[in-house]
Amino acid sequence: MRTTLTLDDDVAAKLVSASRKSGKPFKQVVNAAIRRGLLETQAARQSDEFSVQPQRMGALKAGLTLDKTSAVLEEADGPHQR
Repeated sequence: MRTTLTLDDDVAAKLVSASRKSGKPFKQVVNAAIRRGLLETQAARQSDEFSVQPQRMGALKAGLTLDKTSAVLEEADGPHQR
């Protein structure tokens, strides 16, 4: 596919330098750089997936229930931490 692309000066300079060092055509260097960037983006999205492993927290203090989160937070952080 043929298209017009406007590159920032610093990016163009790095691509030209890479092209000269490798002896590969500019077009080939640009395509390789874009492919690497797209693969990194895709890999980063996949690595964002995670799973939560439940942990035992022990027994609740007498009179404290998890039904009232404000009471739990107050017990953990103190009354003025809201």
